[in-house]
Amino acid sequence: MAEKEGATAAPRPEFDPDDVTFVEPPTCSLCGADVRVYPTVYDRWVHLATADLPAKDVPRPFRWRLVKITPPHSPVVIDIVAVRVRGIDPIPGELVTPAHQFLCAAEQAERSVVKGALDR
Repeated sequence: MAEKEGATAAPRPEFDPDDVTFVEPPTCSLCGADVRVYPTVYDRWVHLATADLPAKDVPRPFRWRLVKITPPHSPVVIDIVAVRVRGIDPIPGELVTPAHQFLCAAEQAERSVVKGALDR
């Protein structure tokens, strides 16, 4: 299921609160673009785009939502989890977080080469 949904990213590194060195944001190893790395509800990690897009612009397999996890009786957010949008489709103008795989320049180039080879 994780491979089908694109949730194959490496987990975020654990940060040491006493370490004061600068931490670079994660980037895509294929295209070099910034990505956001979030855990999924089934203990895998996914690379998501840095900006949300309307649902009409993102194909169904690449739609994700970020859900804030709070403890009972507290408004403090303790974590954020990525959840694939399924079942009921969002309204076309509703914002969803696309998987980076959908926007990755290297992935797009790879898909167009494969598609071109199949069209011949």
